[in-house]
Amino acid sequence: MSDIKKIELDILGQVCPACLLVVLREINTHQQQLKNGKVRLVIKTDHRDTTRTIPESARKMGYDVEVRNLDSCYEITIGKK
Repeated sequence: MSDIKKIELDILGQVCPACLLVVLREINTHQQQLKNGKVRLVIKTDHRDTTRTIPESARKMGYDVEVRNLDSCYEITIGKK
């Protein structure tokens, strides 16, 4: 099994719609690698609204999304469905 590369995005302190726009740009930049399972985006955010807007948008684009509530922030992982 090949290693999956993680691309980490730290958007702590940013608010929507900036958060969503940054993540959508990264999804589009790495679209092929995301779809073939070679890359996963791991987003760290402290803006609660992004735990709704980002997963909703990524799922509509056909990606699998996991949201975790960590001690000091949220972690959103986007990858191949």
